[in-house]
Amino acid sequence: MAEIKLTQGQKELVERLGVFYEKSGMQPASCRVMALLLVADQTELTFEEIQQSLSISKSATSGAINLLLTVNRVEYITRPGERKRYFRAKIMNWKEDMLKKIEEMTAMSVLLKEISKQRPKSTKEFNHTLIEMVSFLEFLQTEMPTIFKKWESKK
Repeated sequence: MAEIKLTQGQKELVERLGVFYEKSGMQPASCRVMALLLVADQTELTFEEIQQSLSISKSATSGAINLLLTVNRVEYITRPGERKRYFRAKIMNWKEDMLKKIEEMTAMSVLLKEISKQRPKSTKEFNHTLIEMVSFLEFLQTEMPTIFKKWESKK
């Protein structure tokens, strides 16, 4: 196993990106693993390389990787003749992930619209904010395909 060498700049990026991910509610070890997989020169790392690079315990590494696999942020591959798994960030299917997020926004807006119909009239400000959020989600749904097409045409 080749030792993963990170420059000081790469180490700082792993930390900064890890902190950024933490703000979205992810666990610190999972955040650092995800950041490492994006920053490291190698695009695929073994369990041991991840553990060693981040100086975290086996259980923390295992928990972090399992969480990232569960939430579909990381995948693994195997190589012929090797028993090791090589983990990598799931970025190749980012377009499909984005489309899935748009579908989730659509489902959320439907639910929020239903909730707004059930709200008591006495909570006017809350109701208004809820309806405004539904309106924005619906706007995003209609505009995202256009934005995607516009971006594709500029490539």
